[in-house]
Amino acid sequence: MTTSTGRTEAVPAAVPAAVRPMRADARRNYDRLLAEGRAAFAEHGTDASLEDIARRAGVGIGTLYRHFPNRHALLSAVFEDAVRALLTRSRELLDDPQPCAALVEWLRALVTHAGEYRGLSRALMSVSQDDSSALARCSAPMRGAGGALLVRAQEAGSVRSDITIGDLLQLTNAIALAAEETPGDPELADRLLMLTLRGLKSGT
Repeated sequence: MTTSTGRTEAVPAAVPAAVRPMRADARRNYDRLLAEGRAAFAEHGTDASLEDIARRAGVGIGTLYRHFPNRHALLSAVFEDAVRALLTRSRELLDDPQPCAALVEWLRALVTHAGEYRGLSRALMSVSQDDSSALARCSAPMRGAGGALLVRAQEAGSVRSDITIGDLLQLTNAIALAAEETPGDPELADRLLMLTLRGLKSGT
């Protein structure tokens, strides 16, 4: 996307995929681990036991580590579809005639995603400055996507120019974490998001 100031904002088309083809048996193991990882993280949160995931997939822990060297690598693979959907939605919102409303909608979707798995928002916050982490690399396309929406809102005069997408994503993850730890208040995330956005508006 080319902005009105001549800057080009690249919105990644997809989450990077594995480049090496797998043998059929390796692919079956990978798919089983991914399915069991997704189920375990949904049931127990992102701290679910990797040993249990391997056992439920019918493989040894060594096989799990051959496919996913660490927990963040498995998390990144599990959340790939959700991230791809968020990237697609960000590209659709680039055509929204109300840039600030588009940014708000995307951030709300991001909070919803981060809140779907207990511990995900904390994990994302912990790797925000660690580019070597597989989970951080999975988040990199999100920064590009959110950055493009943020620039549109800033150029429309709706959001302060000193806000960065990194700060905004950290705030969004913090909101998701607060909501996760306050399950008795289902409206908390939306209230905190709106309060945050009021502070981001131009002229405040």
